[in-house]
Amino acid sequence: MPRLLLTDEHWSKLKPIMLESDIYDKSNLRTTLEGVLYKLRVGCPWRNLPSEFGRWNSVFKRFNEWSQKGKLLAIFEAISEDSDHEWSFIDGTIVKAHQHSAGARKGSEAGIGKSVAGNTTKIHMAVDAFGLPIHFEITGGQVHDCKIAPQLVLELKDVEYIVGDKGYDSEPLRIQISEQGASAVIPRKENSKIGNVDMDWCLYKYRHLVENAFARLKHFRSVATRYEKLKRNYEGMVALGCAIMWLPL
Repeated sequence: MPRLLLTDEHWSKLKPIMLESDIYDKSNLRTTLEGVLYKLRVGCPWRNLPSEFGRWNSVFKRFNEWSQKGKLLAIFEAISEDSDHEWSFIDGTIVKAHQHSAGARKGSEAGIGKSVAGNTTKIHMAVDAFGLPIHFEITGGQVHDCKIAPQLVLELKDVEYIVGDKGYDSEPLRIQISEQGASAVIPRKENSKIGNVDMDWCLYKYRHLVENAFARLKHFRSVATRYEKLKRNYEGMVALGCAIMWLPL
């Protein structure tokens, strides 16, 4: 039997959330989910799933349906509701797109772009004060962090401090953060005339929490390398990986 990811304790937490997300409670639900998690962790082609998880095509169809209907995102949102909103850290990371991710049907959203590393995807993420993911956006790798930041900030309700690096140095973004009742801890660039007199450098040092979250998330090979052809399926993989990070709590 292949190594499994879910303990009985984790499954007891996750199953009610899956049922609340309108996932049908079939007799093989846990086995199917373990098959998806195996793919998430190992990054193998769907056809190479061990037979212990059932027919590979059946596992893929369930995953594809959950992604298409936003059920995996709903699971992540439900499991991350109890996040600590005192501080929030935002950042983005580049993910190399595998050659197998090419060839999506015409008109389908792929979320793959061109950057210095070739075909890439970018994960824009916000984490809470404990370094756990609370929201993310998927774009092509060429999209600048500052362009997606307003969407991330909109999702950060009741946050006291929002921390980002120089890539988020933008006055419109600072105004948006202020209008939401939060304080921006974002260093200004060297050519700024205002300077960084008002910077909370002590809090800024904790920005490594979002980098740590990316490092943990990329332990899952289907996240570290983009194999999925469709953006929604890659979002499903990232959402599942983020949800798994919350389970031990």
